[in-house]
Amino acid sequence: MADKDRVERLLASMTLEEKLGQLNMIDAGAPPMGEPEMERQVAAGRIGSLLNIHGAERLNRLQKMAVDNRLKIPLIFGLDVLHGHRTIFPLPIAETCAFDPGLWERTARAAVEETSRAAVTLTFAPMLDVCRDPRWGRIAEGPGEDTLVTSRYAEAKVRGFQGTDLRDGVAATAKHMGAYGAVAAGRDYGSADISERQLAEVYLPPFEAAVKAGVAAVMPSFNDVAGIPATAHGEILNDLLRTRWGFDGIVVSDYTAVVELIAHGVAGDIAEASALALKSGVDIDMQDEAYVRGLPDALKRGLVTMGDIDRAVRRMLTLKERLGLLDDTYRRTSAPPLPANHYDALARDAARRSAVLLKNEKSVLPLKPGTRRIAVIGPLGDDPLQMFGCWFAAAGMDSATIVRGLRAALPQTEILHEIGAHIEEPGETGIAAAVAAARSADVVILCVGEKKEMTGEAQGRGRLELPGSQRALAEAVLAVGKPTVAILCAGRPLTVPWLFERADAALAAWFLGSEAGHGIADVLTGAWSPSGKLSVTWPHDVGQIPIFYSHRATGRPAVPDVYYCNRHTDLPIEPQFHFGHGLSYTRFAVTKLNATPAEISGDQSVTIEAEVANEGGVAGEETLFLFLRDPVASVARPVLELKDFAKAVLKPGERKTVRFTLARNDLAFLGRDLKPRVEPGEFQIFVGANADRSKLTATAIRYR
Repeated sequence: MADKDRVERLLASMTLEEKLGQLNMIDAGAPPMGEPEMERQVAAGRIGSLLNIHGAERLNRLQKMAVDNRLKIPLIFGLDVLHGHRTIFPLPIAETCAFDPGLWERTARAAVEETSRAAVTLTFAPMLDVCRDPRWGRIAEGPGEDTLVTSRYAEAKVRGFQGTDLRDGVAATAKHMGAYGAVAAGRDYGSADISERQLAEVYLPPFEAAVKAGVAAVMPSFNDVAGIPATAHGEILNDLLRTRWGFDGIVVSDYTAVVELIAHGVAGDIAEASALALKSGVDIDMQDEAYVRGLPDALKRGLVTMGDIDRAVRRMLTLKERLGLLDDTYRRTSAPPLPANHYDALARDAARRSAVLLKNEKSVLPLKPGTRRIAVIGPLGDDPLQMFGCWFAAAGMDSATIVRGLRAALPQTEILHEIGAHIEEPGETGIAAAVAAARSADVVILCVGEKKEMTGEAQGRGRLELPGSQRALAEAVLAVGKPTVAILCAGRPLTVPWLFERADAALAAWFLGSEAGHGIADVLTGAWSPSGKLSVTWPHDVGQIPIFYSHRATGRPAVPDVYYCNRHTDLPIEPQFHFGHGLSYTRFAVTKLNATPAEISGDQSVTIEAEVANEGGVAGEETLFLFLRDPVASVARPVLELKDFAKAVLKPGERKTVRFTLARNDLAFLGRDLKPRVEPGEFQIFVGANADRSKLTATAIRYR
């Protein structure tokens, strides 16, 4: 619990300049006033937090400047520890494919152990933007397309980052509140002109889950929501977040988002912009100094009150008190150092669990024992920096590449490597050497995809094909006719149906982090039977986007060979791969499905029992998804809604019963008034390995 009396004493003793300083967050890597002036302002209490800085020695020096002034208020140091600090774990879009909240929590906790020793006390993570448009570059940073999965991810990451006591953790930031994943055409910073229903049903629930888990900070998104910029959206940040959900932490703007309210066209000058953001619930102004420059004038003009400013300062001081900074400022950096490579085993396990086997014809995988020569071809086969993906914090400049992983796993096998083509640059001069290597090999591992710089913020792509000359390289290598495994390294699904058709096997390897190569080698060699499942629907073509499994049926559902129906005339109805798709080296089947009781009322719950069998010859893990459909309701419901997921670990020939519980709330939906309601009638229940409805096992219950 925060010491409220100490916070109030500090607040009462502060000048206006010192109060505004607490609301001022500056990028220490690019201070707008220059580094010498930044340090002077830190010493004078005119800056309350810094971002984009890590390393105990430098941070402790800046911290000493802050606490040596009359108020002795320490700084908060923030950093984008999105998927690791020194040890880099798979990108969020990849790690979500493990469908393992325990893993999600463990990797966050490991990041905290490294981050806190570097004096960082605030991470701008987790990113909770549900996204159904892979053109948007930041799909890489989030958990995919599903609201329930994103909510579970939120809970796990908040627990991992913050622990049970913030003094032993790092403050997490749930971002970016305001349907950022729905920006038009996947163009970053654009408008999200969506309905109130979409906002309430799809995009906001993960943030409520984060609040219930105790998240310390929330960041609104850059975009506007139906014309109202999220940074100035008081209905979301005040009425919903604080009043209805009970959030009591800080709201921090995104980078220069306050001054950008002028460009949005909702504020005429910096005083109006700063007043609008503050009154809408934004406590901390990141980088643009809008509060420092604009709020004094706004105060004089009556646009804000001192009570508005005090409220935000009180929240910032409370967070510093909760983090233990007011009691023992340097405690985190005094912790004993972690051994080198301390989290490599966890990173490797996360990598292999996050890879998704998309195709495996002729049982090309796992690689056969005694394989004499393997040709690793492509620009992503042996590039250590590319394995990190975007936002790799304080990692060194090295990682386990695919070539390195295979050489370690198969010391008796000759591993050839040819780049063949660069990722972006045109030119086919290396293709001949790549083809020669393929001809001499028993198996080809074709490593293609995106550069890490092509994913993340400001990296919207209108075409999701292989960039540069990679397609020419791939087609030349495939034409050799050797067994070929395509490994796709990217931060989003890529539309390469020709590659999926011609390659014998395909693996979505995303960007898997520090131990990517070892994790991939575990999958390729069969040391690990692949268990990853897609957290996004994978399109055939950009023309299918946005594409997601939980769409509504419409009055004329898509039906093959029906002329007047919901379809494209020149594209398939179905995606390339469904949400939840992912193959294994064994075969699983749901052999029984029971719902007990079959009829409920009031607050009764239903137990769903699904028997799953391993019908193959290899041990493995299967993820089962529990979907629900309400076929008749006062508001049309999606064709499938995910209500739960669970894992079963089975030996060859083994059967297990996986149990789910459906409570009354799981049957609810938002009515026409956007309030939860449960209506009587039949509910269809589906269980299976992915969202392909033709392959799900079904039963039904009735609510009366």
